[in-house]
Amino acid sequence: MSVPPSPHSQSAHPPNDAVGGQRYHEAQHVTWVSVGVNFGLTITQIGVGLAAHAQSLIADGVHSLSDLLADLLVLGANFHSRHPADERHPYGHQRIETVASLALGLLLAATGAAILWSAGIRLQHLDELPSVSSIALVTALATLAAKEGLFRYMLSIANRLRSAMLIANAWHARSDAASSLVVAVGIGGSLLGYRFLDPVAAIIVGFMIARMGVKFAYSATQELIDTGISSEEIGRISDTLRGSPGVLGLHDLRTRRMADKVLVDAHVQVDGRISVSEGHLIGEQARARTLAIHPDVLDVLVHVDVEPDFDPSVRSGKLPDREELTRHLRKLLGEDLPAFERTVLHYLGNRVEAEIFLPPAVDDDAGRLAEIQRRLVDRLPGDPYFRAVSLNRKIAPR
Repeated sequence: MSVPPSPHSQSAHPPNDAVGGQRYHEAQHVTWVSVGVNFGLTITQIGVGLAAHAQSLIADGVHSLSDLLADLLVLGANFHSRHPADERHPYGHQRIETVASLALGLLLAATGAAILWSAGIRLQHLDELPSVSSIALVTALATLAAKEGLFRYMLSIANRLRSAMLIANAWHARSDAASSLVVAVGIGGSLLGYRFLDPVAAIIVGFMIARMGVKFAYSATQELIDTGISSEEIGRISDTLRGSPGVLGLHDLRTRRMADKVLVDAHVQVDGRISVSEGHLIGEQARARTLAIHPDVLDVLVHVDVEPDFDPSVRSGKLPDREELTRHLRKLLGEDLPAFERTVLHYLGNRVEAEIFLPPAVDDDAGRLAEIQRRLVDRLPGDPYFRAVSLNRKIAPR
């Protein structure tokens, strides 16, 4: 028995349009700030790099350009990912952030590879390279300060909003800050007469860009193939489910990420002799408790079991359906009995336990009751299906 999400909500946390809207607008604002900074740096770095004959500064400018394009991707993904769940996307649109992060990673990896190739070629023709102008060093230092400031601003907002995509974009800014430091050292060395340091700095920048791109692409790919969360996080969710009232055991706990959220599937074990409605209630309560305690969990699908799972072919091959079991039960107790008022079957392991509610005619006939009990004592021990049969008499109302 599975407990699906409520048809009225995708989560136990009630939707809050005000909070969601504030999160969206803050994410848009910080990204637009990054767009403005990266646009200005791209124009300045590439322009000064060309005029000052500083290849490393041009490479750093291309890095800023890649961050500018990344920011535009973030803006688009952030807009679309906030759309609520619909018929075609029952879990929402958060995975758009993941796809955007994958695109950012591939873009950075390709940009880094291109810079490495260009710098390698220039390194082989040092004698043909013109001298680097000192304005390039001033630009590199100014870029370093701007990028480091942008990184700290973006990361603080991203952590508060718990957005993996914004965190990734913030670290793009930090990679630019690190690369600007390398560029400043390379340009400074070139001005001191070590001309090879400028293309070497470009190579280092290219490698840093490519490495960061591969890292982000790999992380996004792991999410797209439904890689589970860490064992520590799983342990905390497991403790919550096991501690829910009525839950006797837990197995087959599975998780997967969706952007900054987690989806959970779990099988909880309950007493096999309680009603279906009570088992369903226990599952709903376990789900609600998990959503309340773990805000990063988007949804929990709870499957209610009466015992640990085993090969279903074993059970289906040995235990017939209810109709056949009911006929067999009447033969076991005697065909001369009137129809039972109610029969409850408990499928436990490879055997069945039955609860029979007798009609009033049988309730009032002591001799008939004694005969049924005698038949059970004689026939039940060797029965191929039933392990136990209980007879119930209605006391009230009559």
